[in-house]
Amino acid sequence: MLSIHINATKGKIAESILLPGDPLRAEFIAHNYLEEPVLYNDVRNMLGYTGRYKGVPVSVQGTGMGMPSIGIYTWELMTEYGVENFIRVGTAGSFNENIKNGDIVLAVAASTDSNYSHAFNIPNSYAPCASWKLLSKAHDIGREMNLSMTAGNVVSCDVFYETEPDWWKKWAKMNVLAVEMEAAALYMNAAYHRKNALAMMCITDHFITGEKATAEERVKNNDEMIRFALELATR
Repeated sequence: MLSIHINATKGKIAESILLPGDPLRAEFIAHNYLEEPVLYNDVRNMLGYTGRYKGVPVSVQGTGMGMPSIGIYTWELMTEYGVENFIRVGTAGSFNENIKNGDIVLAVAASTDSNYSHAFNIPNSYAPCASWKLLSKAHDIGREMNLSMTAGNVVSCDVFYETEPDWWKKWAKMNVLAVEMEAAALYMNAAYHRKNALAMMCITDHFITGEKATAEERVKNNDEMIRFALELATR
């Protein structure tokens, strides 16, 4: 075992990896999209698998909720297992009237209210961003797949249950597109370790309209995003 949170041996994790927050979604992706998936991690039930997509090796690892959790798993994947390309596949809430439930948002950059950056001894004003290598390729693949997607700034928040009902409007007025909870930490870790990272999220909630995706809609929309991410990871 190379790390304290992942019990894989060296060589068992692919160079490119998908990162859903929910470990059961990692299991679902492995068994429904990958060829011959093999479980490489079950520490704390944070499941990780390696298989092949269209013959190309790819891994999928649950990361849990929030920046501290994804920060732990991606740090160990970067430092102990040599993973190079990190693609977050998650959900988000839209702040933009033109970005509907079911749309995919690519996080060009991730604003945050977190103090995660203190680990790197840099100011909180640091702006973590996606890797151009993955972002540019995602643009081309998404167009090819005719997906409803957009790219821009998102905000990664530490708190899920905000006490102020209009808290999101200060972000929306600066054209922040959506809220989620992990991208900023992923991008900071990737920047520090010189890795490639892109966070993509399917919109499941809308702050302007109050709409929430149904269970059936979430399954369909996540299917499109997962296939998108797998194409990106293996081309």
